[in-house]
Amino acid sequence: MIESITSLLQGFTVALTPFNLMLMAIGIILGVLIGVLPGLGGANGVAILLPLTFTMPPTSAIILLSCIYWGALFGGAITSILFNIPGEPWSVATTFDGYPLAQQGKAGQALTSAFTSSFIGAFVAVVMITFLAPFVAKLALKFGPKENFSVYLLTFCAFVGMSKGAPWKTIVAMMLGFALASVGLDNVTGSLRLTFGQEALLKGFNFLIAVIGLFGIGEILLTIEEGLVFKGAKAKLNMQVVLETWKELPKYWKTSLRSSAVGCFMGIVPGGATPASFMAYGVAKRMSPDGNDFGKGKVEGVVAPETAAHAAGTSALLPMLTLGVPGSPTAAVLLGGLLIWGLQPGPLLFVEQKDFVWGLIASMYLGNIVGLIIVLTCVPLFAAILRIPFAIIAPVILVICAIGAYTVNNSMFDVYMMLVFGVLGYLFKKLDYPLAPLVLALVLGDRTEEAFRQALLGTGGDLSVFFSNGLVGTITTLALTLLFWPLVSKLLAMVRSKWK
Repeated sequence: MIESITSLLQGFTVALTPFNLMLMAIGIILGVLIGVLPGLGGANGVAILLPLTFTMPPTSAIILLSCIYWGALFGGAITSILFNIPGEPWSVATTFDGYPLAQQGKAGQALTSAFTSSFIGAFVAVVMITFLAPFVAKLALKFGPKENFSVYLLTFCAFVGMSKGAPWKTIVAMMLGFALASVGLDNVTGSLRLTFGQEALLKGFNFLIAVIGLFGIGEILLTIEEGLVFKGAKAKLNMQVVLETWKELPKYWKTSLRSSAVGCFMGIVPGGATPASFMAYGVAKRMSPDGNDFGKGKVEGVVAPETAAHAAGTSALLPMLTLGVPGSPTAAVLLGGLLIWGLQPGPLLFVEQKDFVWGLIASMYLGNIVGLIIVLTCVPLFAAILRIPFAIIAPVILVICAIGAYTVNNSMFDVYMMLVFGVLGYLFKKLDYPLAPLVLALVLGDRTEEAFRQALLGTGGDLSVFFSNGLVGTITTLALTLLFWPLVSKLLAMVRSKWK
């Protein structure tokens, strides 16, 4: 531990140069803009700007790109809270309570909670990277298809078992998501499924297009029906809101710790920031005494997904540095950058390029502090957007959504599908069906199926493979326990009442 602290202090001397501090600020601002634009995404933003770093020293280049990543993580929450449009996939869960808070005139409170929780999640993950790199590297090596499937199963089961609404509605929405996820080319056999002769469906339904339609367009249709009144127009516009929110946040420390643990685990294995945010939200909803009020505008419902998403997004860099295995799409792009700069990720990187590694880790601390200062300073500016009349802002949102959908694959078909998903989102909200399980199944369905089939191919279809060792058996058992938890809790209540 002493050696790690010494190396980290040396890393701060590398990161705390005026040039690198300037790159941090530029990266955060660019990242926030990327996060705000739906359809672009952190990975795409980093990939687009990667060529600009080829003439820089490797440490400065990775600092700029990683700060773009942090900025995108921060920025994804802005449109989620203000307009119910997730700027990033992992911001979907933030919309559940963030947008209702904005509608109640508490946009500043919601944004401050999101940004502060993001910082806490990232900080916990960076501390973990600093001190637990060797242990985590060994854990990540144990994950194969069966372990990956068990993690995905845990995510789905947690959502069903911890839902306080009607479980059958959650399952129906999830099944529809699985059906949509199965459209396109089968990654295992190479055959086509549910394409109905349409070439545009060969790649299946893109997750971002579905999210933009389900949340953004669906919400606009609902607002139009309710009379073109944007309910969040009374947002407060002063820094006092930030200070008041900070006074309230410490009472959610248990939620922050749980969500950080979920995020770090999902970032390392790798599960990803999106399932981490959903799982953390589901756990927080179940564990909170106010769980029934989630979805109506609870600060805790913003704290949980944002903390987990940042913890997962940050910890995903750990397997990339220690093993050369990226834990997220953005980490994969950064891995490509390391190879271009002549750096080989792996255990030897900590020995051969010590200044680079610890300079990067130090920049994670500094970049998140810089990012928090920038976004919190801009909270009044973001909240001021809510004062724009809906009749003006709605066409702008539609245009941004259409541009975001088009840029994913440069296809008008995606714009049409965005509108179809918008109508579906509108119907789901009118019929009181949850959108979260559908979105979760859509984003993880193909990866879950692929891991499941790969695991069974190696055993001739024997399902006992999911209990074949202590790690996978523990995760699978925990998943099944969560799935049937409502029944188990009822049985326990009956037993207790009889004993009394």
